[in-house]
Amino acid sequence: MSDFWTPAHHAVEHEDVETLARLLAGGSDPDEVFSNMTLLTHAIDVEGDGSLQSGQALTVRTTAVLLAFGADPELADPDGRTPMDMARHYDHGPAVKLLQAHICGRGVDDG
Repeated sequence: MSDFWTPAHHAVEHEDVETLARLLAGGSDPDEVFSNMTLLTHAIDVEGDGSLQSGQALTVRTTAVLLAFGADPELADPDGRTPMDMARHYDHGPAVKLLQAHICGRGVDDG
């Protein structure tokens, strides 16, 4: 299946944050939807599932890169799952905290 991902979703699937950042800096849409997942719901799914399968600690690198490039922290995927839904499904505390910070920070003008 991974051969059919868009370049940005392929980078998310492989947690290749360097390539993902290059793609986003080059104009890729941080809210791109493919295979019923936004990049952000996909990232949280990969981080959560990877931790479950490997027994390693949860990471938040891919999620952080997407949010830094403007991914909408509240955008639901076509199946209606929000990034927060996905983070809570995996008990992904670091992603929950990061999403909350981005959601609470929206519309705030530091100027």
